[in-house]
Amino acid sequence: GLRVTVLLTSSLMVLGAGLRCVPVSDPEIRKKLIHGGQLLNGLAGPTVMNAAPFLSTTWFSPDERATATAIASLLNYLGAAGAFLVGPLVVPPPNGTSQLPLVSQSNTEHIKDRIEAVLYAEFGMVSLIFSAALAYFPSRPPFPPSVAAASERLSYRRSFCRLLSNFRFLMIALAYAIPLGVFSGWSGVLDLILTPIHVSQVDAGWIGFWSIVGGCVVGIAMARFADFIRGMLKFILLLLLSGATLASTWFTLTCLTTVTHLPLTTATLYTSCILLGIFLNSSVPIFFELFVETVYPVPEGITCGVVTFLSNVFMGVLLFFLTFYHTEFSWFNWCLPGSCLLSLLLILCFRESYDRLYLDVVVSV
Repeated sequence: GLRVTVLLTSSLMVLGAGLRCVPVSDPEIRKKLIHGGQLLNGLAGPTVMNAAPFLSTTWFSPDERATATAIASLLNYLGAAGAFLVGPLVVPPPNGTSQLPLVSQSNTEHIKDRIEAVLYAEFGMVSLIFSAALAYFPSRPPFPPSVAAASERLSYRRSFCRLLSNFRFLMIALAYAIPLGVFSGWSGVLDLILTPIHVSQVDAGWIGFWSIVGGCVVGIAMARFADFIRGMLKFILLLLLSGATLASTWFTLTCLTTVTHLPLTTATLYTSCILLGIFLNSSVPIFFELFVETVYPVPEGITCGVVTFLSNVFMGVLLFFLTFYHTEFSWFNWCLPGSCLLSLLLILCFRESYDRLYLDVVVSV
């Protein structure tokens, strides 16, 4: 049920954030506590990333589900957008890329104090979330809003067998996991990628912020459109992935100034990166809804958990290679348009179906 899962998730976040704030002078012990806190926070990740379709099915009618999924999943991304701003604005950089006048006067102790301030603030926020969930967070409404919400689902073992034997699901799972995994890894080190072309971490933070905010706005708008005109999920994904392919290619070619001679300005970097973030981030709730429709009656949490796991695998592999090839980033940039193009081809070959929607419409009539 949702209540037990959300309480467990938020308690892991509180414990993880608290471990990172323990005032220990020994750096080795402090490092172990921080790693332990990060591990607990990571254990809470599956619920935050995968519960949106289950939440929308449990609480919302068929003509509201895509919008509810978009809001629940994309609000998670707004936290990442806030991180893009809080990090550069609160903590001064040690690499000399910032143009702020006070950065040159900062020292290691000042940077340490500012990082600790961010950690304490995060601990306060997750504690507030846990308190709110503990006070009131029901598992389900008094009456199911649809036939699908009241129907029985497959067991855990049968669900995995159904998913792994469904070629159509594996096709769209890869179409989601490859570009979103690559983009997550790429955006996580965006300041490192932009530093060689003399872009400060503050500008990199603003680029990440606006790309995520734009993706949230467009994603909710696209989901609302999908609720009004049902059966258009594949078409929406084709539009978004086509835009992501063009935007990522533009950014990659712009960074190759010695080869392409395209204008490398703040405006072009902002525009190409923000468009890429908008197209990819806004595709997340559309993918989630298509996953659930394709493999119903497999539970929503298991379905989205599998594809999120695949996305994290691709992100981890990419960051693993980055530890060996970190002096030059052109190969990293080329992974973006390649992954988006591969995803676009997989969606083109995919044959969509709406099993859950068919059940709601036919049985309700």
